Amino acid sequence: MIYFTGDTHFGDPRVLRLDKRPFANIVEHDEVLIRNWNQTVGTDDEVWHLGDFISASGGGCPELLARLNGRKHLIVGNNDPTTTTNAPGWESVQHYAELRHDGHHLILCHYAFRTWNQMSKKSINLHGHSHGKLKPLPRQYDVGVDGQELRPVTLEVLLKKKRVVAGGGDMHE
Repeated sequence: MIYFTGDTHFGDPRVLRLDKRPFANIVEHDEVLIRNWNQTVGTDDEVWHLGDFISASGGGCPELLARLNGRKHLIVGNNDPTTTTNAPGWESVQHYAELRHDGHHLILCHYAFRTWNQMSKKSINLHGHSHGKLKPLPRQYDVGVDGQELRPVTLEVLLKKKRVVAGGGDMHE
């Protein structure tokens, strides 16, 4: 199974205030996100984290990666220091990726795009950065934890959510 997530901001107490995440402190926040991740993702699953993983002051990135299930890929975000990008435990680290999954061409970046590769051929843009506050374009999804019940999500779940929000119609066409 392949999962997508982003904007976990482990170790960064600013997210409690800025994003109104419902935790008393950053330790509680981090433990809930770790628990949610591991309840969702199996050890053999793949996870694409679309940026802003852990702050420089958040502690040891390798230790955190070791606590999280799955094979992890990082799409670098604006709050990912070299202690994150250079940490052992990532399968890959890049600023942008394209992949085929479940018959879809996916465009992965921390940032949402106005246009993206093969957009006219129904490719899908997955992003983070906006913390669920940006109105998406058709075939564009914010995979950050703020809009995904504080856990990684599959492409299938994202596509189903969009159809439900659209009143049962398919907004992808």
